[in-house]
Amino acid sequence: MSYKVLARKWRPTKFSEVVGQEHVLKSLISALDNDRVHHAYLLTGTRGVGKTTLARILARCLNCESGVGSEPCGQCSACKEIEEGRYVDLIEVDAASRTKVEDTRDLLDNVQYLPARARYKVYLIDEVHMLSTHSFNALLKTLEEPPEHVKFLFATTDPQKLPVTVLSRCLQFNLKNLAPAEIADYLAEVLDKESVEFEKKAVWQLAIAANGSMRDGLTLTDQAIAHCNDKFTEQNVSEMLGVPTSEQIVVLLGAMARRNIKEVLLIIQKIEEKSVDYINYLDNLLAAFHQIMLAQVDGEFINKNGVNASEFKELAKLFSAEDVQLYYQFGLKGRNEMSMASSVRSAFEMLILRMLLFSPAYSESSEDPVEDSVNQKKKITSEAACSPDESEQLVGAGVTSIPLASGQRSADNQSLSVETWNDIFLRLNLSGVAQKVFANVEYRGVEDEKEVFCLDRSQSAIYNDDLLEKFKNALQDFFGYEVYLEMLVSEVKNETPAGLKKRLADEANALRVASYESDHNVQDLVNKFSGVVLKDSIVKIRDR
Repeated sequence: MSYKVLARKWRPTKFSEVVGQEHVLKSLISALDNDRVHHAYLLTGTRGVGKTTLARILARCLNCESGVGSEPCGQCSACKEIEEGRYVDLIEVDAASRTKVEDTRDLLDNVQYLPARARYKVYLIDEVHMLSTHSFNALLKTLEEPPEHVKFLFATTDPQKLPVTVLSRCLQFNLKNLAPAEIADYLAEVLDKESVEFEKKAVWQLAIAANGSMRDGLTLTDQAIAHCNDKFTEQNVSEMLGVPTSEQIVVLLGAMARRNIKEVLLIIQKIEEKSVDYINYLDNLLAAFHQIMLAQVDGEFINKNGVNASEFKELAKLFSAEDVQLYYQFGLKGRNEMSMASSVRSAFEMLILRMLLFSPAYSESSEDPVEDSVNQKKKITSEAACSPDESEQLVGAGVTSIPLASGQRSADNQSLSVETWNDIFLRLNLSGVAQKVFANVEYRGVEDEKEVFCLDRSQSAIYNDDLLEKFKNALQDFFGYEVYLEMLVSEVKNETPAGLKKRLADEANALRVASYESDHNVQDLVNKFSGVVLKDSIVKIRDR
């Protein structure tokens, strides 16, 4: 006995068996039960979402011997013959192989004749967009005013190629891609009926790989049964698909959360050994970041049907919201770049390292040599309160230095003032987005026992309560007591730390340009070759 593939064996034969597409089912069921059936239906959507299946079910509903309705009996000769594909009054046409106008005319020559046995003669034209322009023109008149005994059912993956004159004569239903959870539930049901033992994570891998298509999911399940034999496990399915297991994704995320670069590189090396598709790996990583962000915002929104829901909730505690957003943006940008790289593995590796090295909250405790270098720079900055160049510029500008450690105050500098604010800001324990935002804050004094600050209006788009809490905590850590503050958002009146930094940088750059232009060698070159000095290109080499 020949084997019948799962996609054909378990094709739905009535509306109640169809997975998803509730918006389409509701309309069709209502029309059938209330005797308001249109003469032409157009079903659109990507491959494998149920267009032809719904058309065949509709044909059964129209011609069931028990009467027109949304629930065909499934026992009469009409129902059985339609299911087996041998019903004389259901004319199925593959438009891709019958594109000529002569084919359409031959088809329409029989429209006027009554059905041989059925209540309605049903024309099911698949991939109708493949018909030629002349074929559509030949179809128009019949499509607009067909005989009472004729129904047209069209299916297409590309409705934009259909003429507007055809679209206006049909009721159009757009079938959506199925969610992974819907596909996974159905595949699990099919495997139970097939008496195949499976791991839930393995089925979830197949559902994701199906990319919204139930037929693709069933085809992949067929392949997985053959590949896995009696061991339908996530590991075997992942090897078949060339995708990472959920455990591999969680392990990589854990290493990234710890910012352990050595561990991350070892994990990527293992990915290479298993011949995993790196772009697919990145897609899974981006999906994980999405779930982690949902867990951070509100655990109610995380995909509870997913196999890693609990892991994502735990990982959400290890990542900052800023890091998750940054990693996601890097991943989206890097995905396009990976296709242009000569080595996809190198591009993936560089992308993951970019995520870690450019993170605002880069770890200071790792033993990684790259991190040690960064941490040493942070230590020097913390001890000197600013970089060597900035220190020299600040002293030259006459700004008083306040060499205070976190949580301590000098006896000579007991109060926060407009004059000392910019220097105090350099010593606050702020980093990343918070540091960039509050560098645009000015101090305005005390009012109603509150320290009043004003944030430049240009930063209001990214300012939020979480950042304000970080700012308050940094002030309290610095001064060693509880701080009550009020943050205004308006136009700043005085120079902010960011403004001070820019001014000093501009002044230093002006001196640098003047020194360069006064150099006799530069003057000789300009005079000899009638050259022009591009001032914007004059920067310190280490600033590049």
